[in-house]
Amino acid sequence: MTTTAAARTAATPTPATTAAPPARPSASTATTTDPTGARSAEAAGVITDARERIDALDDRILGLVQERMAVSAVVQKARIGSGGRRVHLSREMEILGRYRDALGRPGTSLAMTLLELCRGTV
Repeated sequence: MTTTAAARTAATPTPATTAAPPARPSASTATTTDPTGARSAEAAGVITDARERIDALDDRILGLVQERMAVSAVVQKARIGSGGRRVHLSREMEILGRYRDALGRPGTSLAMTLLELCRGTV
C-alpha cells in the first residue's frame, strides 16, 4: 500500500493543531499565591498581624506550661518526701473540672495533657 505525499502531509498534524491553548489560572491557583490564603491585600495584612500575635501568645503559653511543670515537680517532691504519692487524684479532678468549666469539653482534654506533662518522673 503506497500513499502519496499529499495524503501523508494531510494526515500529519501540524504544531498549530496539536498545541493546547494556554491554560488560564484557576480560581484556586490564583488565591494560593499568598501564604495567608487571603484574597485581598487588606485581609492578608490583618491575618499576618494576627498570626504574629498568636505566635507571641504561644510563646507565653509555652513558657507558662514550662513554669507549671517546674512548680509541679516541687509539689511532687515535697509530697513524696513526706511519704505521700506522686499523684494526688482528688487535686487532678479539681483541675479537670476547672478547665472543663472554663473551656467546655475540650478543656478536659487540655487539662489532661497538662497533667500528663506535669506529672514528671520525680
